[in-house]
Amino acid sequence: MALFKTFPGVGDKLAAALVTEIGDATQFGHAKQLVAYAGLDPSVFSSGKFTASNSRIIKRGSKRLRRALYLAVCGLRKGKNERIKAYYHKKKKGKPYKVAVIACANKILHHVYAILTRDEPYHI
Repeated sequence: MALFKTFPGVGDKLAAALVTEIGDATQFGHAKQLVAYAGLDPSVFSSGKFTASNSRIIKRGSKRLRRALYLAVCGLRKGKNERIKAYYHKKKKGKPYKVAVIACANKILHHVYAILTRDEPYHI
């Protein structure tokens, strides 16, 4: 839990939520598997020759983890973490609010996976 607190903007409650929902990070072979576990990966809708141009997240994963990440992004995009703030503003241009938030949540999960697998604190 102390490793999560090295990530700027992550406090006690968010760190506890991440630890309880993710559990052992070695069960995931790659960060994309953790993203899929959270239900933040895009679904592919296609039938015959038709392939949808808009894809939504699947929401099949952990609802609590998704909610914790959503709340984290809402707090981090206001200035605690400069990387996430810059990434949010880059994604926000020309896209809806929720698309940018989900992209930031995906980015945070990749950082969390790196922190857990390397067993090192977050480096700015």
